[in-house]
Amino acid sequence: MLKERNMTKIIREVPNHFNLPYRLKRLADLAHNLWWVWNPEAARLFKDIDALGWDNCNHNPIVFLRTVDPTVLQNLTQDRYFLDRYDRIVREFDYYMKTGKTWYAKNHPELLDDEIAYFSFEYGLHESLMVYAGGLGVLSGDHLKESSDLGIPLVAVGFLYTYGYFSQKITEDGWQEARHVHIIYEDLPLVALYDENHEPIKISIDLPGRKVFARLYELNVGRVTLVLLQTNIPENNPQDRQLTDRLYISDPELRISQEILLGIGGLRALQALGHNPTIFHMNEGHSAFLTLERISQLLQAGETYAEAEDQVKRSSIFTTHTPVPAGNDEFPIWLIDKYFSSYWPQLGLNRDEFMNIAFVRQEWGGEAFSMPVLALKLSNYRNGVSKIHGDVSRHMWQQLWPDTPVDEVPISYITNGVHTGTWLARRYALLFNRYWGSDWKEHIDEKELWQRIDEIPDEDIWRIRQHLKRKLVAYMVSRARTQWKTTVVHPVQTVASGVLLDPYALTIGFARRFATYKRANLLFRDVDRLLRIVCNERKPVQIVFAGKAHPADEPGKRLIQEVYQHVKDARFGGRLVFLDDYDMNMARFLVQGVDVWLNTPRRPREASGTSGEKAALNGTLNFSVLDGWWAEGYNGANGWAIGDHTEYADLDQQDDTDAESLYDTLENEIVPLYYTKRSADGLPGDWIGRIKENIKTIAPQFSMTRMLKEYINDLYVPAISSAKEPPQA
Repeated sequence: MLKERNMTKIIREVPNHFNLPYRLKRLADLAHNLWWVWNPEAARLFKDIDALGWDNCNHNPIVFLRTVDPTVLQNLTQDRYFLDRYDRIVREFDYYMKTGKTWYAKNHPELLDDEIAYFSFEYGLHESLMVYAGGLGVLSGDHLKESSDLGIPLVAVGFLYTYGYFSQKITEDGWQEARHVHIIYEDLPLVALYDENHEPIKISIDLPGRKVFARLYELNVGRVTLVLLQTNIPENNPQDRQLTDRLYISDPELRISQEILLGIGGLRALQALGHNPTIFHMNEGHSAFLTLERISQLLQAGETYAEAEDQVKRSSIFTTHTPVPAGNDEFPIWLIDKYFSSYWPQLGLNRDEFMNIAFVRQEWGGEAFSMPVLALKLSNYRNGVSKIHGDVSRHMWQQLWPDTPVDEVPISYITNGVHTGTWLARRYALLFNRYWGSDWKEHIDEKELWQRIDEIPDEDIWRIRQHLKRKLVAYMVSRARTQWKTTVVHPVQTVASGVLLDPYALTIGFARRFATYKRANLLFRDVDRLLRIVCNERKPVQIVFAGKAHPADEPGKRLIQEVYQHVKDARFGGRLVFLDDYDMNMARFLVQGVDVWLNTPRRPREASGTSGEKAALNGTLNFSVLDGWWAEGYNGANGWAIGDHTEYADLDQQDDTDAESLYDTLENEIVPLYYTKRSADGLPGDWIGRIKENIKTIAPQFSMTRMLKEYINDLYVPAISSAKEPPQA
């Protein structure tokens, strides 16, 4: 057992500075729970109060309700149509929060008291909450939302950052400039936590020569609570206040301090709030020091080291997302000496025994303490995030099980999915309500449901597809106009922002983190051939790029610059676009609005990827290298593959082969299919056929519903059962 539950009285305060009419007072409750994020009718309720104000505040209901004209709200109390919708949405919210009739309660009623702790460095929940950097965070956010929908007793831990990941600006010559945006906590739906003396609840960790304190907050994600730690408080020195400044700090001393805070401090935060989880899920290795703190506490409770280690292993789950050793967090031995020399005696270990837990020898001969090795060795439940990635992980970490054949290395896989409610366009949800009934969301992972898309008339599907593309173009034009009005930009940059896009031309999207292995420049391997394809006046092609490179990733930033130079090339006539400052809001417009989603990673470097799954959910067809999730999802009729499963040792040969496949498929299959074979009423029947095949095969298989049910059945339930077994020496 871990420490006893903290019996301190917890006072939870939800600030309410809104001047709301009594009749609309429940808007405050909706604003302070992120349930509205994946319930589009609730989001639309805010938008319909003042559409311009809603957009201007970046869809943040806290800011919106604080700044909206009170006269507008007062007038709405006399609007019967608005009040009917308001009452219906409030009833839906109350039923959702209070009902115990969830999937988990029906299928695992005996486990409702077994809490699951989930640790992640970042959470992509909404664009107004800038505590995420990219795919890992968005996956974590989707994990919490689906846990809420299924009724899983999960509590999450993360950081409340002082600055958002970063705001991106592209200069005239294509260079990425990063600006960290200060997060105003009063603008977030935070729950402040106090003790009975109304003192903020804090925990502390020991760093060399000092204590570091972190204040605790909560964020309500439907039925799930996200506990957030924040160190920018008076008790800490200026350096320690920076621990929760921003994501992925490069400085090794700040980074190890962050990870100590997340793992060790995160466990103490849960205990301070009365949580006593049965099992612990580490999403990537950043929180792996958690395992050491759990062993330490079990030793204090009287168990032997062998018993404590066994108990931690049996109740720990580790998900790895990184397919290359260089991408994993490792700390030099001298840094471990500095930060843990006073800690390993608490474990009853000497220095060598402690270092041996996660010791690795690097390729260049150096020695390091590896966070994923720590997590792998102190977890009995381990998984990659796609079938290919599971195989890559077993090869990569076989060294930890040297006497075990690669195929038997104990690392399984669960392929990533996406949260349907968050990423499905509102019009599709309304369409499915009309044809399938409002309870279709209870069957998202059932293939039989999605087979029924063939019953929906082609014109209904195509009408939505055209509407979403027009929305995307309108969004880009609005951004370009605002940029032109508010900043000094070269006219060519305005053109590069998409003002010339045609809402009826074949449009391809490429949006993701700009890392070199993702090969954003593969399209430009043969510029002359690309020009012929793109600039065909009868069958034009438009390509929209978006994405950020990590501020410390110089090759990634040069890749953006290379792509941007091509976007500005007058020969393309404005048919190439680069949208700066990629975030979740822009991602929704792109995955819903483009016709084809392009993905060009160098196989097998894509652990899974999820942006293509979001696109497929909305009828956008994938055109991708057979890596990550697409290697499992592609069936020959629901999109297109770039190349095959061949991997070349010569990277130039790989790029040449893949580029040739890309051009051939685009020119000879994709473009003709989009522009030809139209029916008498102008519908591209064969294209719509692919859209339907795409949705019915990908929507259930790559949903977060399917993913989490696999986590429950394959990892969570076995771990809970194992955790309850008697200690074993």
